[in-house]
Amino acid sequence: MNDTTPDLQLLGALALELKPGSQAALHALDQGAAGTLAQHIARDLSGFSPEASELQLVTVGAHYDVVELLRPGWPLHRELDQLAARAPGDARGRVIAFGAHAAQLPGALSPQPEHAGGPLRLVPFVLGGDADIAARIGDRFERELMERGMAGAATALFAQETFGLQVEHARYLTLHDLAAMMALQYEHAGLAPLWPVLEAALLAPDAEEWLEAGSEPVVHYADREARIALFTPEAWRTRYMPDAAHASEGDCDRLERAFEHFQARQRQFAAVLQAHGIPVNFVHCDAGVDSHAELA
Repeated sequence: MNDTTPDLQLLGALALELKPGSQAALHALDQGAAGTLAQHIARDLSGFSPEASELQLVTVGAHYDVVELLRPGWPLHRELDQLAARAPGDARGRVIAFGAHAAQLPGALSPQPEHAGGPLRLVPFVLGGDADIAARIGDRFERELMERGMAGAATALFAQETFGLQVEHARYLTLHDLAAMMALQYEHAGLAPLWPVLEAALLAPDAEEWLEAGSEPVVHYADREARIALFTPEAWRTRYMPDAAHASEGDCDRLERAFEHFQARQRQFAAVLQAHGIPVNFVHCDAGVDSHAELA
């Protein structure tokens, strides 16, 4: 997928789309139930491509929000990969599932409570091993999984019953599929201008990206952090409303509301970036100075 992906791996997830108002009774399964879920997932993936059974499948008996999976370096999948690397023996065709012991998942696999209420819950998996097989399956899944990746009825029912969810649809997606889906959701939510910054952080974390679009906040992604320009009311007016230098009292009220909206937009951008695990640094900028120099 990119240079931050564990070698010879396909990273994906079982996506559980919940019925409106559904809340999980359980966020982490014990080892036995996690193993059964993993066997269901392995059977489904082999149905999409029989060669998948020749690779190692690693998963966890837990479900997460999209923002927990879509983070620079894919840390949740990398944690699965690193935990599985400790298991002795031949990895070919092996299925590894991590479950909870005394209500605690190993390593850094515990879902974050602040992201527990979303309508789409994801069970991540890592499928990998032989380079040629992994490459063939990876190409096939990237082309086809979005269109025909529905989970088996037994898998969906088991996930629903063990997690205590009301599942409307269950399907498999690669991380690229998830990223494309999230881009569309952010577009519908009015966050399309921010997506190039998120995309750079996810797919090329050492890249550089600028957001300087119309009335939007200025954001510079570099050195694996997002820097957001902070303006005083006067600096903001100079940069964004240069024709309002001689505003009337009524115009001043309107400008004050517009500045408050701008600040709310900054906070919204920061919250989205931080949810995806991207550090945010607010930098005080002067309207009379090139923002590229201030945020460099």
